[in-house]
Amino acid sequence: MLQGSDLEGYQIPHAIEKLIANLFADDTTTFLAAEDDFMVLQDILNTWCLALGTKFNIPKTQIIPIGTENYQKEVIRTRKTKPDKTPLPGHLRIANEGEATHILGAWFGNKIDAEQIWAPIEWWDVNGLTMEGRRHAIQMTVGGMTQYLTCVQGMPKSIEKRLMKCIKIFMWNGKERSPVNENILHGPLEKGGRKVLDIQARNEAIDIMRLKAYLSFNTLWGGVVDALLAHN
Repeated sequence: MLQGSDLEGYQIPHAIEKLIANLFADDTTTFLAAEDDFMVLQDILNTWCLALGTKFNIPKTQIIPIGTENYQKEVIRTRKTKPDKTPLPGHLRIANEGEATHILGAWFGNKIDAEQIWAPIEWWDVNGLTMEGRRHAIQMTVGGMTQYLTCVQGMPKSIEKRLMKCIKIFMWNGKERSPVNENILHGPLEKGGRKVLDIQARNEAIDIMRLKAYLSFNTLWGGVVDALLAHN
């Protein structure tokens, strides 16, 4: 109902059968079933905070309804996970269809735009950079700022093509036409290349590693993928 994974489960008699949560330094994500009571979860978190001397920022909690499209709309309309349940507190934000929620560097939601979640990358407009300096800038901006999001959500081909064009223009200091072919631009230094980030090859490598993780049968999300493939 909220988000989460990883913990074996905390047993809550007569309330939430199993609490599944991910606890991070400044973020906690939790899954709740439709039968669960959010106020029970809040009581559990308050007890946790009392024991650890910390504090959860409950008013900033954001809820993502998970289920069929009709169920999601009903939760948003009634603020209830089931007709006989108490409405969710009014100060909690429930994400509408198409609205993305930012969680640990990734974006989650129902029917969110795959391109919209990719914030534009700001290029360094620094005069006097050598080709080597521009190569390092590309590695730090395009490489560093997109790798995690690509790993968890994939990069749309339209964004990939846009970044490839930006890299080429930036590398040649504003010129849209490259004086050398792309193989030399991305090739290793010892073979006369410039070793500039090949965003397409990097993304393909990420896809291969995601497939490897899925085929290992040791991931929680692997079962979800199987269910989605079977359903569709």
